[in-house]
Amino acid sequence: MTSSATSHARSRHVSARSNQQHARLQRIYALRTREERQRTGLYYVEGLRFVAHAVQHHIPLETLVVCHSLLDHPFAYRLVQQQKQLGTPVVEVPAAVFRDLSRVLEPQGIGAVVRQRWESLEEIRPDAELCWLALQTVNSPGNLGTMLRTSEAVGGAGVVLLDNSIDPYDPAAVRSTMGAIFSQRFVRISIAAFKRWKQHHRCMLVGTSPSAPHDYHAVTYQRPTLLLMGEERKGLPQELQALCDIMVRIPMVGETDSLNLAIATGIMVYELFNQSRLNNNPC
Repeated sequence: MTSSATSHARSRHVSARSNQQHARLQRIYALRTREERQRTGLYYVEGLRFVAHAVQHHIPLETLVVCHSLLDHPFAYRLVQQQKQLGTPVVEVPAAVFRDLSRVLEPQGIGAVVRQRWESLEEIRPDAELCWLALQTVNSPGNLGTMLRTSEAVGGAGVVLLDNSIDPYDPAAVRSTMGAIFSQRFVRISIAAFKRWKQHHRCMLVGTSPSAPHDYHAVTYQRPTLLLMGEERKGLPQELQALCDIMVRIPMVGETDSLNLAIATGIMVYELFNQSRLNNNPC
């Protein structure tokens, strides 16, 4: 082969590789929309903590995005090399491209496309877990991510979603989890299916309401507890309150008549956690 032919072949190879990387980047940009996340079953995470947690939980990376000029941690370099050895597709981009792709103020030069994980109702057998969260509506993705992070902190198993509007893989929700997204389990079911499932399993379903008759701190919670939290503004509808074994309130003495949903959830799950510790149950 002549030198000009060799150069032309090399140019075509570089062009094909560039086109492939461009297509992958476009697919990552598209994952910012819920429609694309639902269509593909994928989502994007960014930062060394998130990518490392995904690997730690043995979650395959569909694509790794790397900007070497922004990487500043030896562990990040080792992680990239390990993924290359495993055959993970790696897209290497300049800093300007990575920053355009990023949603954080100080990009760390590493991100990954990860597959969503959903479980069917039949796979869930509440047993010795401390608790599950059951959510009807969460208007703020940031609140949802904080709730998942708090659930993970106390050893909560995961979340049962009773509404199609809730998306735990929304970028804002994912960022707020600080990596807890990889250890929490997710189920999406109808209220009717949830009712049948709850009746079949022996678990304590606890709802919250400012007008509930019981102080949350005066109740003895049993493993496993299903903690049913309502919408930020409207709370739990009567249909869901009727499913609960007990309704509790978080007392307030100031002029505020409600708490942020993530804060209220944190108060409740730490009450479960502290009761478990006092009873010498491992969490």
